[in-house]
Amino acid sequence: MKEYIIAIDGGTTNTRASLWKDPGICVDIVKSEVGVRITSIEGSNASLKAAVKGLLEQLLQNNSVSYDQIEGIYACGMITSKEGLAELPHLIAPAGMRDFVDGLAKVDLPDVSPLPIHFVRGLKNRDGSCLTLQEVEEMDVMRGEETETLALLDLFGNENGTLFALPGSHTKFVSVDANGNMIGCLSSLAGELLSAVTLNTILAGAVGKQFAGADYNREMLLAGYRTARDTSLARAAFSTRMLQMFIPSSEQDRASFLLGAVLENDVGAVKNSKALSVTRDMKIVIAGKEPLASALKLLFEEDGFFEKVEIYYPAAEKPMSGYGLYQIAKANT
Repeated sequence: MKEYIIAIDGGTTNTRASLWKDPGICVDIVKSEVGVRITSIEGSNASLKAAVKGLLEQLLQNNSVSYDQIEGIYACGMITSKEGLAELPHLIAPAGMRDFVDGLAKVDLPDVSPLPIHFVRGLKNRDGSCLTLQEVEEMDVMRGEETETLALLDLFGNENGTLFALPGSHTKFVSVDANGNMIGCLSSLAGELLSAVTLNTILAGAVGKQFAGADYNREMLLAGYRTARDTSLARAAFSTRMLQMFIPSSEQDRASFLLGAVLENDVGAVKNSKALSVTRDMKIVIAGKEPLASALKLLFEEDGFFEKVEIYYPAAEKPMSGYGLYQIAKANT
């Protein structure tokens, strides 16, 4: 009896595979520290193929399951890039569940799996073939976050449209219209920028080379946000050093200030970027870990443009990308 679905989320630095069964139950998750980056380093995707094959075999062995019981294998993320296992062009927004199902690429990879793998295409904001310099800011792409968005749509529903925020090293914002179509995405380097400033600038001493934790100082976070909003990110960041020199404060206080300054740029970008289409009656759903999730919620509420902001804390035992792939698999049957 074919009762299981395998989901593969291939990233830049690691790959994760999960085993699912009805009704959306994640049975097991396995992970490899091999991602598409290894292809760029080695000039071949042989290591990536071996890693994915190993993950599939590990899932089956862990759960006493055979390939005869697998209804389908579905994959998303950077695994569909040039460095992955099957390079696929992005879909063009707007796109919803039906588009992702119709865009599936069923690929035979006998040296990875005896079953074909269904690869999910990523999404880009527009065609891009004749993009001008003036239009560059309108362009954005994603591979993997589209499946996370489909998972969140299933969990939260969608009324007047929703803006999904997926904070991380590269924070992704995805706008969805009232019909459930993804109409644009926006990427930010907020996480990487915060890491670079925290660890590799003169501010490293001010924050003790530490990031704000879950117990961040809300007052300091808002102060950093307001300083960046009223001046600039560069100025607000340097003000972290002024806090160290002239205001009684702890390293965590100053890290909180710096976090607010960096995240202010994301709040502003969401409202001002042409990559997204947002309205005041859209709700925002922030799906991520602390402190980024609640910090973003606080700053969006401080800004006041959006009327409703919610947080979803993804459960480690139910990865959103895997659940989104499970939803695609069910829609494909």
